[in-house]
Amino acid sequence: MAGRDEVPADPEVRAVPVITDEVADGVARCEDADDGVTECEAVLHGRTFSYLRAGTGGPTVVLLHGLAGDSETWRPVLPLLAEHATVIAPDLLGHGRSAKPRSGDYSVGSYAAGLRDLLVALDLDRATIIGHSFGGGVAMQFAYQFPEATERLVLVASGGLGHEVTPALRAATIPGSVLTLRLITALTPKWVGNLVHRVLRAVPPIAGNDLEEVARAVTSLADHGARSAFVHTARSALDIGGQRLDATEKLYLTEHIPLLLITGDADVCIPAQHSIDAHEQVENSRLSVFEGSGHFPHLDDPERFAGEVAAFLRETVAATDGREHLRAHLVEAG
Repeated sequence: MAGRDEVPADPEVRAVPVITDEVADGVARCEDADDGVTECEAVLHGRTFSYLRAGTGGPTVVLLHGLAGDSETWRPVLPLLAEHATVIAPDLLGHGRSAKPRSGDYSVGSYAAGLRDLLVALDLDRATIIGHSFGGGVAMQFAYQFPEATERLVLVASGGLGHEVTPALRAATIPGSVLTLRLITALTPKWVGNLVHRVLRAVPPIAGNDLEEVARAVTSLADHGARSAFVHTARSALDIGGQRLDATEKLYLTEHIPLLLITGDADVCIPAQHSIDAHEQVENSRLSVFEGSGHFPHLDDPERFAGEVAAFLRETVAATDGREHLRAHLVEAG
């Protein structure tokens, strides 16, 4: 699904209808897939945003993928979550089938604002935000910037909760990394995938789904726009020493928002201890550790993942009056 028909003339946030055979909510072109997941595309600020959608009832749940990933990482859990909620899984700017502008703002704050714009365009006022890895950092930033739109937070192997991160991601911040990635991805996708599998198998222990997802991510960087977006995004959040962005100092601002942390105890990308420490820091938060899982617990055990999220939705009360709670916390801290 590609293309854009026109650019918004109104300075207010809104999407422009893409005229096709099937239109959802008047703002997006959508096509139903065989697995019951709907593939959609909207235009915001003159740029294409792609997302997956499933379910038609219950609370709204947004799924945010990680760095160099896309919405496809959620495909196994989308039908399961759709039994309990209306689920939206966007491709972040610079990723997947969404636009990859050379002049794009790839900061965490801009990603959070872009998500707000998409939800407003789709007439979705509030949502439970689930973020994986880098998407976890975006989810937390969204909660800080738009507390009135955040009902719950689920952080999955989340970034932004500690300094340590895999050396492979730190390497993306080194000068010359764009050229290196271009040379690597100039190979055929199949060759790149085989190479990544061989290298990662030599780094025990690493979960099988981690192998597949890393290989898929590296292959996606064959696209120049995706490669540039990856490096810009990585440099906004990381440096050679590790994660630059630390959300732990602001976690107290989300104490009124129900929080679930999910991690795999075999994660070699972001240590599970980061999620454990965050759970201990936030009173009444929930923690679920997937034994034997790596960086993608939602792929290692989709049924358990969907069950944990469904129970979280069912057993917690959605946050309200987010701005008042935020103001109270800020005044007290000041």
